Amino acid sequence: MKSLKNTWKKYTAKQQPYYKDKKLLNSTLKQIQNLPPLVFAEEIRELRICLNDVFNKKAFILQGGDCAESFANFNAINIRDMFKILLQMAIVLTFSNSHPIVKIGRIAGQFAKPRSEDFEIINGEKLPIYRGDIINDINFDEKSRQADPKRMLKAYYQSAATLNLLRAFANGGLADLNNIHRLNLDFIKKNSFYKKYEQLIEQISKSLAFMKACGINSNNTQSLKTTNIYTSHEALLLDYEQALTRVDSLSGEIYDCSAHMLWIGDRTKGLDEAHVHFLSNVKNPIGVKISSNDNFETIYSLNKILNPKNENNRLNMIIRMGADKIEKNLPDILKNSKKEGLNIIYTIDPMHANTIKIDGYKTRNIEKIKKELQLFFEICKAEDIYPAGVHLEMSGQNVSECIGCGVSQNDLYKRYETRCDPRLNADQALELAFFISDLFKKVQI
Repeated sequence: MKSLKNTWKKYTAKQQPYYKDKKLLNSTLKQIQNLPPLVFAEEIRELRICLNDVFNKKAFILQGGDCAESFANFNAINIRDMFKILLQMAIVLTFSNSHPIVKIGRIAGQFAKPRSEDFEIINGEKLPIYRGDIINDINFDEKSRQADPKRMLKAYYQSAATLNLLRAFANGGLADLNNIHRLNLDFIKKNSFYKKYEQLIEQISKSLAFMKACGINSNNTQSLKTTNIYTSHEALLLDYEQALTRVDSLSGEIYDCSAHMLWIGDRTKGLDEAHVHFLSNVKNPIGVKISSNDNFETIYSLNKILNPKNENNRLNMIIRMGADKIEKNLPDILKNSKKEGLNIIYTIDPMHANTIKIDGYKTRNIEKIKKELQLFFEICKAEDIYPAGVHLEMSGQNVSECIGCGVSQNDLYKRYETRCDPRLNADQALELAFFISDLFKKVQI
């Protein structure tokens, strides 16, 4: 077991921090190795069953959450509101298209961020770049920017508390469809599409009333009052991921128990590099971010390493090419993927490649996001590939980080709170849920 987990260290590991105190690093990792897993092997296997339905066009993935979780913003309200907006979006998508929604939150572990540079310079002072709260602090001073192993322990305990609350929300009444009006976020009520949302809720309420008259209610039908939400994050900090890798006592299989699903980012998916090798050895479902620089040969090689048995519930290629490049790059990938019989789930991240900078603020325009979403659905339809899901960076709070749906470029400064990349607010995320529902109908999936 130990040799298997450590084999990634023979490969180049990009985007890893430098820890000065190796003794403290090793003692911290040993503590984490002895702590309980954050998620359980049986939960991961349940997710893979759901992904089997996704591959067979019977379900749709909604993956979303924070760009980078922080220690400072950790509280029950933020977790609750993220849960609410995921559930609202899932309700819109389910009711409009009769597809079960596999809800996967970028939460309870999304603490590490890949960066373009190792250092940044402000007023002539050069310091290590901020790499996420699990590694160092966003404050610009020498002590804050030093990589601190003890931050991994804090990330673990915050993730454990977050998961505890998510499970309570999912099973303790907040997900009960009979209480669907309680999911409303106050600021959403001020927006133009709220009436459309209210009409949908009214239809659901009538359907529930009919079912209740037929003897089907929350008391005798568990699925009406509970839900499943799975967690995901980029498996960037390999020491942390390794420390939370466990052998399942029932199956003898190896799982990374830091989250149900892990993904590999665009900067760390080298075929002969540490991240790909590490995740090839665990049984979790794996995502890989695919950019406009990739081609079918990349997809084929990644599938061969990460999914050697060509299982239909193992590998999720998350397309992030940009609205202006997806038409040129994606058709050939999908065409050849189908021709070669690769069992891959294709989803779309319409945010990362559509990032721009205005007045010093990184932002994204909702219209560009919608354009890439629409092109993804149309290209999938043309190539007879199922558009299996969407991957969004978003917040349950009324932030002003992306332009559109009531937020102009002049509003960016008002609530620009992200630690790294701009996120949709709940209003914008719910609008996209309606937009995706319409796309399903237009391409007749």
